[in-house]
Amino acid sequence: MSQRLVVIGSQWGDEGKGKITDFFACRADMVVRFQGGNNAGHSVMFNGKKYSLQSIPSGIFNPSTVNIMGNGMVVNPESVVVELQKLRDQGITDFQLFISDRAAMVMPWHADLDGAYEAQKGNKLIGTTKKGIGPAYCDKYSRSGLRMGDLLEPDYFAQRLHDAMVIKNRELEMLGLPSYDYQKVYKRFMDLAEILGPRITDTSYLINKYLREEDKKILFEGAQGMMLCIDHGTYPYVTSSTPSAASVPVGAGIAPQWINNVLGVAKAYCTRVGEGPFPTELFDEIANEIRERGHEYGTVTGRPRRIGWFDAVVARYTSQIAGISSWALMLFDVLSGLKTVKICTHYELDGKIVETPPSTISKLSRCKPVYIELPGWNEDISGIKSFDELPQNAKNYVRKIEEITGVPVGVLSVGPDRSQTILISPLLQEF
Repeated sequence: MSQRLVVIGSQWGDEGKGKITDFFACRADMVVRFQGGNNAGHSVMFNGKKYSLQSIPSGIFNPSTVNIMGNGMVVNPESVVVELQKLRDQGITDFQLFISDRAAMVMPWHADLDGAYEAQKGNKLIGTTKKGIGPAYCDKYSRSGLRMGDLLEPDYFAQRLHDAMVIKNRELEMLGLPSYDYQKVYKRFMDLAEILGPRITDTSYLINKYLREEDKKILFEGAQGMMLCIDHGTYPYVTSSTPSAASVPVGAGIAPQWINNVLGVAKAYCTRVGEGPFPTELFDEIANEIRERGHEYGTVTGRPRRIGWFDAVVARYTSQIAGISSWALMLFDVLSGLKTVKICTHYELDGKIVETPPSTISKLSRCKPVYIELPGWNEDISGIKSFDELPQNAKNYVRKIEEITGVPVGVLSVGPDRSQTILISPLLQEF
């Protein structure tokens, strides 16, 4: 029977999923993205080179790995073509990539509408990347969007495109934005179909075939983080999909019983990009020090990330919702040299102790973190290869996170390269 591993973000995104997914993708026969789009940038570093990905799965660097962009994604064909060309320019030319024929398409007007909707919010911005992801998901659920499989039938696509553009051009004009020429859009997407057409297929069939084969290793790769979940995140400052292991079956086209090993990726501290409440946020020199050490700037936007201490309230909450069975604790080396380190164990809201994040940003904004403080460590841990070699205070920090969250740490990252990864969990060592 196949082995399956789900890798998801457990905070506000940017946790280091790219590195962890790449690490396990080297061993995987298949890597599947099951939600999100090209707003989900992440970086991978190996052999001294840094690669940036947006919508393409992290297994793209392994020629023997089958990479799947699942039906739960919203796919920008233009962006995929650009991303593939960038990889080729960097010497990545031998790869396997397939795109679900049922994945929703991000069309040119979606980014325009994304920016316009955001501008109308005035000083109450969501902080969207303006890539058109939200409007694409809106069209999907209003049943007016186009799908990747439509590109394989030119006449069918022509009619679907015409019907969509009648509505969207009217909306653009109402917002004072330029409309699109039907013939130009049709021709451009037929050109894209020539390039991507051979990769568009029923990916659910491919995934299920691998699931039933002996000794196949399948990695499911989430985008963003659980606190950006449309249902369970800090709404409305969230993404437009559900970056949880619970959405893998729908977003990949498989049955729920296949999901039983979930790795929650969490930084050894917390970061957030964009707007929204962030209870453990720091505004001092420690925040600046961590930001510079951890190179905490957005992969897609370049925006500086907000910095905070590790939030165990968030970790407990996301672990129970997503069924996290172990943590991958990332950027652990960044904390070296700090005199003390803190972990938020609870919130205080209006004088009462709170165990889980409130559902409204009004209440979450009033939450004050309750911390425990632990001694830091000065040693450089970036070259350490095993948990036993870590300084005692670093070990204490890891064990305290396990104790407070109730979830074991299975992976420690002590640097950006693949080789700077410590596997603790025997189950993960077998993958």
